[in-house]
Amino acid sequence: MGLTVALDAMGGDFGPQVTVPAAVQALLHSPELKLILFGDISAITTQLTLLNKLNHPRLSIVHCDNVIANETRPSQALRHSKGSSMRMALEAVAIGDADACVSAGNTGALMALSRYVLKQLPGVERPALISEIPNRHANHTWLLDLGANVSCDADTLFQFAVMGSVVAEQTLGSSPRVALLNIGEESIKGNDLVKRCAEMLSQSPDINYIGYIEGHQLYSDKADVIVCDGFVGNVSLKTSEGVANLFIDCIKRNIGRNPFKRLIAKWLFHELFTSLQQLNPDQYNGASLLGLRGIVVKSHGSADTTALENAINQAVYEIERQIPMKISDRLEEVLLERHY
Repeated sequence: MGLTVALDAMGGDFGPQVTVPAAVQALLHSPELKLILFGDISAITTQLTLLNKLNHPRLSIVHCDNVIANETRPSQALRHSKGSSMRMALEAVAIGDADACVSAGNTGALMALSRYVLKQLPGVERPALISEIPNRHANHTWLLDLGANVSCDADTLFQFAVMGSVVAEQTLGSSPRVALLNIGEESIKGNDLVKRCAEMLSQSPDINYIGYIEGHQLYSDKADVIVCDGFVGNVSLKTSEGVANLFIDCIKRNIGRNPFKRLIAKWLFHELFTSLQQLNPDQYNGASLLGLRGIVVKSHGSADTTALENAINQAVYEIERQIPMKISDRLEEVLLERHY
């Protein structure tokens, strides 16, 4: 099995200043990994020279003339993407030169180009963005969709549940607990599409559906997979990140004013500060675009070197576990059961 990742070196807020050091770090930590950097060869080689890694044997460069800007609309990206670092990285996956693509670029453009270049798996109406989030017991919880689909019907949410369950199984084993994010736990709560999806999940023997959970239970470890549409998921995730950053900033601000307080706090609350690092969104950077005939991992645009390396590591994880193939097999089983 190959272990080659195509990296959109021009994506994100900082481009090669972050993507190139992240690539070098990933190669250092993964001896079998190969990386292909897509982007402006001059900008990439400048960064590699600074790092003294210009002739790394497991790193190659493909020059690209264009970059898809953050403000580019998905429709524009489809029409004017030829020669861009994002599209060429995806095409490398499509033709088999790479096993996965990682980009910190425009999310809408990446979604549109991924669907166009790689196509969707049979039975998948729309790909979904999924990412791991922390929970109170330091276990694993996955949330999807995180913004790839602003609105969804019940069938699409059902497909998200199936795909999310497959991803969770790779870490947790069989029967991960699947829940729908809703405005209440009672069966009468929610809109018609959520209720319809709940009915479908309850009738599926392949899904360990446990019912509804509310927003305050996202991090409770009550569910292993939490399903919602992209509008709700994106707002939930970014609100959570904002609250976490506010909490950490408040602690730092109150402790940081007094050196004596800092010393006492480090001694008394060492374990608390270690736990707070779980709230750092950078360590969970790397949202996977599920439902495609290939692996695509989206890093957030403001990712630093460590965060982007985590996105590359996520791509390696999915390559090793052959996630698209397992999703395809499971969807085929579920669809056959529903048909009969």
